[in-house]
Amino acid sequence: MAIRIDKELDEFRRIMDVPSTFDEGFRWSALMGAIFVALLMVPGAIYMGLLAGVGIGGAAQWVTVILFIEVARRAHKHLNKSEIFVLFFMAGSMMGGLGLATGRTSGLLWDQFFVQSDAAAANGIANEIPRWVSPNPIDHPESYSVRSFFHVDWAPVLVLAVVGTFLSQLSNTVVGYGLFRITSDIEKLPFPLAPVGAQGIMAMAEDIEAKSAKSAEDNWRWRVFAIGGALGLAFGTIYLLLPVLSGALTGTAIQIFPIPFSDFTGKTGRYLPAFPTGIDWNFGNLIFGMVMPFWGMVGSFVGLLITAVANPILYRVGMLSNWKFGDDTIATLFKNNVDFYFSFHIGIAVAIAVVGFWQVGRQMIHSRREQRARGASAKEERRLLSRVPPGRGDIPWWAIILVYFIVTTIYIGISMGLLRWYHGGWHPDIFRVLWILIFLGAVYTPLISYVTARLEGMVGQVVEIPMIREAALILSGYKGIACWFVPMPIANYGMMTVFYRQCELTGTKFTSIWKTQIILYPIILISSLFFMNFIWGLNPVPSFSYPYAQRMWELDAATRCIMYSATMGEYSMFEEAWNKLYFACGSGFGIILFTIMQFFGAPIMMTYGVVRGLGQTIPHAILGQFVGALIGQFYFKRRLGLRWRQYIPVVSAGFGCGMGLITTLGIGITFLSKSAIKLPF
Repeated sequence: MAIRIDKELDEFRRIMDVPSTFDEGFRWSALMGAIFVALLMVPGAIYMGLLAGVGIGGAAQWVTVILFIEVARRAHKHLNKSEIFVLFFMAGSMMGGLGLATGRTSGLLWDQFFVQSDAAAANGIANEIPRWVSPNPIDHPESYSVRSFFHVDWAPVLVLAVVGTFLSQLSNTVVGYGLFRITSDIEKLPFPLAPVGAQGIMAMAEDIEAKSAKSAEDNWRWRVFAIGGALGLAFGTIYLLLPVLSGALTGTAIQIFPIPFSDFTGKTGRYLPAFPTGIDWNFGNLIFGMVMPFWGMVGSFVGLLITAVANPILYRVGMLSNWKFGDDTIATLFKNNVDFYFSFHIGIAVAIAVVGFWQVGRQMIHSRREQRARGASAKEERRLLSRVPPGRGDIPWWAIILVYFIVTTIYIGISMGLLRWYHGGWHPDIFRVLWILIFLGAVYTPLISYVTARLEGMVGQVVEIPMIREAALILSGYKGIACWFVPMPIANYGMMTVFYRQCELTGTKFTSIWKTQIILYPIILISSLFFMNFIWGLNPVPSFSYPYAQRMWELDAATRCIMYSATMGEYSMFEEAWNKLYFACGSGFGIILFTIMQFFGAPIMMTYGVVRGLGQTIPHAILGQFVGALIGQFYFKRRLGLRWRQYIPVVSAGFGCGMGLITTLGIGITFLSKSAIKLPF
């Protein structure tokens, strides 16, 4: 049976072609760029994550790139697209060093909050959290009273952060490259969504190279980028700059658009019981909806509508029994999670994983048949394994395998040592965890990484088997919560394949990336730790100064406690939330929905969108994304055709840059105002 070609994904595939030559992108200017990001962008990323729950990873990247392009131009230097890509990658790595790219700042700031949270105390977890996660505030109150991570009580935490960051970056970079070799060089998968991220880089390079061109069309990327930048500056002034400056100067943040969202659940509960309603006012949602595949956005909206119909029905039949009229979005989501969606979402995610494995297996069988039809021999396949484009800067296979083996072994060794320290000796439960670590490192991680790499290469999707770590720990029979906090050899390296594809599309040597990683590691650690400590010293985290963290972190803590309580040996919230019937319903519903939509020839991205839309955590952003998808599909695409798919990624990059510039300005003023020393006269 022939593999059906999705028309929408085919549009993405045709945006860019791989160049025939590769250039060295690493220059010492990358070091200066890393220092620039460390001093100006990292504190902004932490602050905006706490304030609005948004990251400035993309914005930091574009601000850095534009600044260095302008500096180089005034020094009569030329930055090629490879050098621009390395700067772009460097800034993104800085933002992602300790969880900053997502805007969640889930590092030390989260750890000090969780050990003091109401959820941890209510579930009896607070006093059981290991020392390498955060010191107990009752036994070690001094570091919490002065709010400083640079205290002897936090030494074990800092040591583990240093080692963990190094191992994570090493394995992610090297193993991700190996998966790219397999899926791109050998299996020739198209990676349809990779050009979306590479278009902005080409815009910067084209601007440099086309300054003397007379044709305006030759310079379209820069003009489109500038339009996106203007939109980002305008919206960022109202959405982020105004509340940041008003809060810094007057003590009261003025919000024209509520952050993180407007919540209508307390009023609409009369008509839509147990369904959270509200609007996320971030204009970036509209642009995101235009950038992503249209049918994926339609699918998410359809999934949201199904949830809006299902929740009132589930409430009336008694399955969402904890919800009551007047609950806001946070309370509604948490209660629904405990009553029904915790188990149902796991089932839905299992359905996605099963379908992902099926698609990968189907494609592999199809490829194998084609090879047999061509008469490809085993010797020819081995030659494909070692053949790489000349000048790309590849490394041998033995190095990739060796790195993965060493990193996995170190992870297991550190975990065993930490558990022995926690128990004061070789407790029998430790060896139960050992078998789990070996399974995750030797079996699960290679399998899920390869399947994800293939799925990214085919349809631009990520597959995850949900709760595999959690299920393994629960089934191990371990008693206590220390097992949840050891560094496990579990990861999904398949997502890195898209990055290497973008690197290839821009003609950048892979050695440039590895050199940049070496100089980034110490800078990431020092800047992230320093500014987390600085921000914690300004105000408690969370507090009224950080509305997103104050509103959302307690929900996150309560959700995590559901899992952590499962291994405590007593009746736990996990037992209340886990329901095998709901899990089976979620799995069956997801697989049946996939089957029906595939039978009727629905677009691949719509199929994934519908199933994922059923499992949305906070649905308020979906409406804006759907509106953006409609505008892009039925207005801009009709006017511009395939060029629209080239334009909108550049607009999105410009918008992020504009938001980043205005945010950096506001945060700089805030830090100055909070750091000022008041004189007594």
